[in-house]
Amino acid sequence: MQTILLVEDEKPIARLLQAYLKQAGYQVVVASDGVEAIEIFARENPALVLLDLMLPGQNGWVVLEEIRKQSSCPVIMLTARGDVKDRIRGFKEGADDYIPKPFDPEEVVARVQAVLRRSVGLIEQDMVQIGRLTVDFSARTVSLSGEPVPLAPRDWELLAFLIRHPNQCFTRDQLLDHVWGMDYSGGDRAVDVAIKRLRQSLRDWPPSEGEIVTIRRMGYMLRVF
Repeated sequence: MQTILLVEDEKPIARLLQAYLKQAGYQVVVASDGVEAIEIFARENPALVLLDLMLPGQNGWVVLEEIRKQSSCPVIMLTARGDVKDRIRGFKEGADDYIPKPFDPEEVVARVQAVLRRSVGLIEQDMVQIGRLTVDFSARTVSLSGEPVPLAPRDWELLAFLIRHPNQCFTRDQLLDHVWGMDYSGGDRAVDVAIKRLRQSLRDWPPSEGEIVTIRRMGYMLRVF
């Protein structure tokens, strides 16, 4: 049974979400403030975090930052603030999804399931090695010639998907569906930006072993030899 860490200081909302998530088959641990959330995260190692932005003590931004220092665990932000700037900031700082209040608890459960499918679906085997590049799916880490390659969570998911489908070309829309999710409302420019970051992160990977290539008028492909 997968564990969900729910960080929510409004008790009625926390009880409601906890009930729906338990009914969906998840174990739920609740934290009511930022400090408690960080402590529980380190202790429980949850499969996903539902994180309210407005919290007493340390707010959701601080909690997200602390989680990202330790893990690429999926995080869905819950907040009454529907400002586009907050959503953009959340994604830039490592959130995997963003749900403004008020929300339907059934939608929250559906989004949890979708994010976990994208995350867990990649882990079909423990490790893949292509030349000097090693991808550890269970640990969600990448190393090159034995040296760790730090990646943002979305960049990791994109690389993991391409590794799973070598020498196959995908359009931007296909990558958005598979990696960002079909409910992603941003433009396909996000794919180009993530590919650019990945290429920079893997700049020391010899092209004779593998490389991310652009297929003109089509999309992108991880070419391996």
